Amino acid sequence: MPLVGVVMGSKSDAEALQPTLDVLQELGIDYEVSVISAHRTPEKARQYGQSARSRGIEIIIAAAGGAAHLPGVLASWTTLPVIGVPLASSELKGVDALYSIVQMPAGIPVASVAIGTAGAKNAAYLAAEILGLKYDKIQSAYEKYRNELRK
Repeated sequence: MPLVGVVMGSKSDAEALQPTLDVLQELGIDYEVSVISAHRTPEKARQYGQSARSRGIEIIIAAAGGAAHLPGVLASWTTLPVIGVPLASSELKGVDALYSIVQMPAGIPVASVAIGTAGAKNAAYLAAEILGLKYDKIQSAYEKYRNELRK
């Protein structure tokens, strides 16, 4: 059963999110991938957010560019942790997406990572840190990764 829901606003975001999927796989974390647009399919976003917990999802990683409403919209429909990944999909190279994600109103938090590949990877690493609080296998895999960084 997937513990992490990875959500992107459009199929064209798949390449930017591949580093997220690679890290989750490397750490042995089960995940699911969905394409949901906060603007084109808002009802699907509501259903996803409301049903995520009952389907076993414990963390949502949501990526979006431009106005980047997807992470915030999903956070408005669930109390699960949401990690926003700002994508560089506009002339502003992701700064607009970053600002959209980090300026959530009080009470509807969304964690944010950096723009680009580092952010896509860090979203998965942050999910591993959170899940590692509950799952020893994930904690061990993440600690092994971190120890390798020190060599």
